[in-house]
Amino acid sequence: MIKIILSFLFTVLILSGCKKDEPVSYQGYVEGEYVNIASSQSGRLDKVFVKRGDFVKASAPLFVLDSENEVDQLHQNESELASVQSVLSDMQKGSRPEELDVIKARLTQAKADADNFQEQLRRNKELYKANALSKEALDNTTASALRSAALVKELQDSLKVATIGDRHDRIESQKAKIKQIQALIAQTQWRLSEKALKAPTDAMVFDTLYREGEFIPVGGVIVRLLPPQNRKIRFFVPQNISEKLAIGQKLLIVSRSDGHKIPAHVTYISTEAEYTPPIIYSNETKDKLIYMIEAYPSLEDAPLLHPGQPVEVTLEHV
Repeated sequence: MIKIILSFLFTVLILSGCKKDEPVSYQGYVEGEYVNIASSQSGRLDKVFVKRGDFVKASAPLFVLDSENEVDQLHQNESELASVQSVLSDMQKGSRPEELDVIKARLTQAKADADNFQEQLRRNKELYKANALSKEALDNTTASALRSAALVKELQDSLKVATIGDRHDRIESQKAKIKQIQALIAQTQWRLSEKALKAPTDAMVFDTLYREGEFIPVGGVIVRLLPPQNRKIRFFVPQNISEKLAIGQKLLIVSRSDGHKIPAHVTYISTEAEYTPPIIYSNETKDKLIYMIEAYPSLEDAPLLHPGQPVEVTLEHV
């Protein structure tokens, strides 16, 4: 009988020793930090490219809103821009070659006429001195010589203007108009991009909140994504355990229902205590104080965890 009692006590002591060596475990759950995809523009939902449960890569198309008005506005602005740029080009390069050739031909003829009138004026002055020409004839020749010289000067100025292009202030005004149209185009292109949003990162499609054909208000969440890096574990530990933990500490092992163990690391330790029932503080219940801990698994293991899933968190060497 004494042997049986001693054997029982020995077994109890062994089991007690084993319990002390076992790592401490706490119950927790998985939480997801969702990425809500919404447009800054309103409109009819034309197409949704994803459905709940899909996995999308970064830059994959998610949805498209009706953009007929924006497309028409963009085409109109681009057409107007091309027209204004063409006008500016003509201003900067001056007259066309054919117009320059006409001015040059007129100038050549005018110079020849001016030379003839100058030679005639020289001869008529000599005839007038010899009383072989009347004063009226000399005056007519002088007037013709002056007119021909003035025409040469006018054509020379016209050729210069046609060669250097339009006036500076008109060119600058045209450039300003081009910048204004380009700003309108950029604004329209941004509105178009806001009506055809893409996935900002690799993620699982957690939910879609609208159906095709429905009107979407500004800021209406259409697709809810859950990237792998946004899955975390939350659990609560007593104060004496929380004081031993540190940010980045790789002491957590998350055990799923199938027994698969997933390593994680601490990312947050709450500085505010919470209570487990009863919610009455006293010296007798101070051991009821608990602190929230958050931990993240690796990107490779994160897809194994699902929001709301209960897990068992084991702290080793604490």
